[in-house]
Amino acid sequence: MTRPATSDTSDAPARRSGPHQALLAFYALFTLAAGARALVQLTTSYDDAPVAYWLSLAAAVTYALGWWAIRQASVGRTGFASVMLWVELAGVLTVGTLSLVHRQWFPDASVWSDYGIGYGCVPAVLPVLGLVWLRRQKATAADGARAAA
Repeated sequence: MTRPATSDTSDAPARRSGPHQALLAFYALFTLAAGARALVQLTTSYDDAPVAYWLSLAAAVTYALGWWAIRQASVGRTGFASVMLWVELAGVLTVGTLSLVHRQWFPDASVWSDYGIGYGCVPAVLPVLGLVWLRRQKATAADGARAAA
C-alpha cells in the first residue's frame, strides 16, 4: 500500500538529517550506558563512591532529556535543546574539573569524571556537537522563514 502524495513538507521525519540521527543515536546510547552503570553501581557498591554514582545517574537523566530536546529541535522547538546542551556541557566541565582537582571526592569514576575519558571523551564532545548542530538548525529555519516571506 502506498501513501498518498501530499503537499505538506513539514513532515518531521523528513527533516531529520544524518547528523541529527547520529546525535539521537549517541544520546540514546549514552542514556542507556550511563543509566545502567549508575543503577548497577548504586545497587551493588553504593558505599564506595555515592557521589560519583549519583552524578552518573544525573548524567543519564541529562542524556535522556537531551535526546528528547534534540528530537523536538528538529521540528523547530529549539529552546529546551539549547538549555539542555548548555547544562550538559556545564556538567561535564564541572565534574571533569572537580574529578581532577579533588581526586578524593571521586574514589570511583562517574560518567563525566576526567571529562568522560572512560567513554573516549565523547561526553565532553557530544554537547559541543549538539550545539553546533542546533546553531545550524536555527540558521536553516531562519533561512526558510526569510524565503517564505
